[in-house]
Amino acid sequence: MTGRFERILLTGGAGFIGSHVAEALVGGGARVAVVDSLDDFYAAERKRANLAEVRRAGDFQFHECDIRQEAAMRRVFAAVRPEAVIHLAARPGVRPSIEDPRLYQQVNVGGTVNLLELAREAGVRQFVFASSSSVYGATSSLPFRENHFDLRPISPYGATKLAGEMFCHTYAHVHHLPAICLRFFSVYGPRQRPDLAIHKFTSLMEADLPVPVFGDGTAGRDYTHVDDIVLGVLAALDYQPRPAAGEAPFEVFNLGNSRPVKLNELVDLLERATGKSARRAPQAFPAGDVPITWADTTKSERLLGYRPAIGLAEGLRQFVAWYRSTRAVKMAYA
Repeated sequence: MTGRFERILLTGGAGFIGSHVAEALVGGGARVAVVDSLDDFYAAERKRANLAEVRRAGDFQFHECDIRQEAAMRRVFAAVRPEAVIHLAARPGVRPSIEDPRLYQQVNVGGTVNLLELAREAGVRQFVFASSSSVYGATSSLPFRENHFDLRPISPYGATKLAGEMFCHTYAHVHHLPAICLRFFSVYGPRQRPDLAIHKFTSLMEADLPVPVFGDGTAGRDYTHVDDIVLGVLAALDYQPRPAAGEAPFEVFNLGNSRPVKLNELVDLLERATGKSARRAPQAFPAGDVPITWADTTKSERLLGYRPAIGLAEGLRQFVAWYRSTRAVKMAYA
């Protein structure tokens, strides 16, 4: 499962997607070093619980470290001697990025450049960067394709992810560091961050509280189950760019479900998954949000063998079951 690399450095491995990637790598026999700052974007206890779940799959190193800290990260690289880096750590969230763009620039751009420079120095043979569908912005060209070069993100978060991609390309071009950028589309599933729509809506519906419906409810999202994302990340880790003469060892891939779902339909599906009726509360459409995300996964299918298998209805049933199981555990120990 872990392909051609034995020693892997994974940033953001205590987070939602990162913990699932770590679990798969550890379970596949890789020597994994997880870096995470356990920052305050949401409760650190959730991230520690994620790491405990990873530990069930096998042993791994953990380094509590901020990717912006050059000296500390240099020590991590010296201790781990990674052959590959999977860089998932980031300050997440479109709407919070509007409130504090400087922090997002420092973590998402500055931290990424720090890692690229250390990876170059260490002779890393593959650098996988977690980008986002937010780089596409409010484009009218649908579905989103990787060769769409008119990228105009409309949030600081999206801008930082596009900047990260550009730095990856630069390091691939100048230093021949193989770099793969993965544009994730609305990832959901067990351990999802509490601020994201599916987790937030489920929590509100379970408590019989109003569910915010932004705009007219027709905004569409390409919801992608975390298990499908993990398979895409592992395939990208093992992928060997074969650039033409004079080109950089660099690729960009969409990892989505290629089936956008309107917000109203999402709430309908959650009603079925929970067996509860949602109290819908109309809200203004937030600044920085885009009207639709829609991944063209043709390239990922062709080069990575990526084929998402979990439909939204089934994925929501799984998520609700996980949410209720974690709630039951908390109540038992309350």
